[in-house]
Amino acid sequence: MIRLIETLSMVMIVGLVNGWPAPASAQPPEIDLPDIDLPGAEPPPVTEPAAPVVDDAEESSGKVDIEAHVVKLNVTHRRPDFYQPWTKSSPQKSSGSGVVLSGGRILTNAHVIMHESQVLVQLREGGDQLPAHVVVSSPEMDLAIVELDDPTPLALLPGLELAENLPETKSRVSVYGYPTGGEDLSVTTGIVSRIEFTSYYFTGAGVRVQVDAALNPGNSGGPAIQNDKIIGLVFSKIQSAENIGYLIPTEEIVRFLDDVEDGTYNGKPLLLDEYQSGENSALREYLQIPSDTTGVVVTRLNPDIGDHPLQKHDVLTHIGPHDVDNQGFVEVRPGLRLRFLYYVPLLTEDGQVEVTILREGESQQAQIPVSTERQLLIPLLKDGYPEYFIYGPLVFTTPTQESIRALGPMYMTALAARQNPLILRMFDRPSEPDEQLVMIATRTFPHRIAQGYSNQPFSIVKHVNGTPVENLKHMAELLRDCKAEFVEFGIDGRGETMVFRRQELEEASEEILVDEGIRYRASESLRSVWKD
Repeated sequence: MIRLIETLSMVMIVGLVNGWPAPASAQPPEIDLPDIDLPGAEPPPVTEPAAPVVDDAEESSGKVDIEAHVVKLNVTHRRPDFYQPWTKSSPQKSSGSGVVLSGGRILTNAHVIMHESQVLVQLREGGDQLPAHVVVSSPEMDLAIVELDDPTPLALLPGLELAENLPETKSRVSVYGYPTGGEDLSVTTGIVSRIEFTSYYFTGAGVRVQVDAALNPGNSGGPAIQNDKIIGLVFSKIQSAENIGYLIPTEEIVRFLDDVEDGTYNGKPLLLDEYQSGENSALREYLQIPSDTTGVVVTRLNPDIGDHPLQKHDVLTHIGPHDVDNQGFVEVRPGLRLRFLYYVPLLTEDGQVEVTILREGESQQAQIPVSTERQLLIPLLKDGYPEYFIYGPLVFTTPTQESIRALGPMYMTALAARQNPLILRMFDRPSEPDEQLVMIATRTFPHRIAQGYSNQPFSIVKHVNGTPVENLKHMAELLRDCKAEFVEFGIDGRGETMVFRRQELEEASEEILVDEGIRYRASESLRSVWKD
């Protein structure tokens, strides 16, 4: 019961999106996973509202044709249809901004081009819309590279340069883009008001720069400029607040560009252990922490690391040469403190990062293996489409964080009350490498053989004829190889058991595929298992 209440609380938190940062363009499927570091610990603001603005940073000198480098992206999206996973949602159109880098590459946000079926780039106000394609994207870091199908129109543009350092707080900035409300390029100005290390989308995390320039839908992907150089890329704003927007700074952009040189995004190094503040005096005495030592306490180890060098209650005092304070922050430069996780990608060598820990009063070095992605039983779909398998009147699919989020908090509450694993195991890691949950999709086809069974959307299949289901492919194999007269589907949680005659299921499958105009019984990855 305690776990049910805790999970339900998390569900309600995940369902509340008002007031959270939202993209300045089309809303991507944000997933607020439990913190992997120090929940609730934020450094003191690095700005004072009444402080004078730093004037030594010019937004533009006029020597570089910045406006020629800012483009508008008109995108047609075909997003997943979680209720009918064998198809896609109707086409939807949106627009965003982008900036031309060297080599004709156009940098934009991943959420601007997510699930794209067509990308058209407009180089100047009123100019022709030129066909383009996505080269590579990182939904986690909300960055993407787009190129024109015919690169000739950008051949003479040198590309804007990226600033080498984080901007100074209180410095002026100009933001370029194509927000809604007009066709012409928009330029707004503001100041850099805060710099912090925080969660991005999905499982990503990085540095975020807060600015008070006016941002609107369509600004996403546009550059923020100082001294004729890009200091960041617009990627989100707080909808319920005026003039609070966020930039992805150039150091995150450079790391992304270096990663994708081979055309593939490999991921940003992460530490997925969990920590708590080392401030409490009783805790410090219990763990034998000297009065002149600061750090954070390890509370949970990353289970994906087999022989973990850390132990519970170790005190992490340094990452590389950098002191970690009791709230988990490190000094990056005078006046700027960020979470110690900021240094993980900067200090990672050969898949490990060096830290100093205090264990039973003794200081020692440790090499912690890094991860590039959090492993979840219910994974993130990101830019993909759900798997599915149709058998008789039932449509089976694999749940994703996005499909659960789409249900809304009220339906999620009802599922939690029925002890549905979708909610109870929402943030669990897989027990086995290939473990998946198999879910009955929301739509069950009406058919005579299903008479008397209630529609059980989002129910999790626990077993088929008594054999536990490991994943969707395994279930398809069980049904393919089944020779029994009856097929029993056991439902996890408080769901009813469904039994069908196997022969009737086979016949119903063919009828339904024809009647519904469905081309394939299964998604592409499963067609080799079940060949019609």
